[in-house]
Amino acid sequence: MTRSSTTAGAFQQAQLPVQAKLAAAWTSVMFLYIYVDYLHLYKPGSLDEILVGVVHEFDTGPTFVALALTLMAIPSLMIVLSTTLPARVNRATNLVVATLFITASIYNVAGEESWDYSYFYGLSIGLEVLILALILRAAWTWPRTTRATAGRELAQARV
Repeated sequence: MTRSSTTAGAFQQAQLPVQAKLAAAWTSVMFLYIYVDYLHLYKPGSLDEILVGVVHEFDTGPTFVALALTLMAIPSLMIVLSTTLPARVNRATNLVVATLFITASIYNVAGEESWDYSYFYGLSIGLEVLILALILRAAWTWPRTTRATAGRELAQARV
């Protein structure tokens, strides 16, 4: 009878590539962003403001809609870019975009006049910032290859 050296019931920790972690985190940001915007519609008066063409004091014309789409497209693009860009560019892009998105997330609460929904906004923005901080951490701590390993990989790629 052969005995395994592992403890019964112990799980092996699977290592995910950094790109997969980043793509999953950006997916979470995207869904959270969509659901927060959707749930905001349940706030009394939100639909009335939209029907008269105003959102957070901004007119809902073509410029507003284009800017809103651009802001919403960023996490979608980051999912793709996190899985396709080369490591060095990927790391830098995630660090810059996540930092800018933290600023945008915090700015979204600045226009609120009432604190009646402070728990909703605190939780939603807190979760967004937490996930974005995880993106920053994953990108910042991206594993590096040693020069010898990198040289071998480069030589093998040329063959």
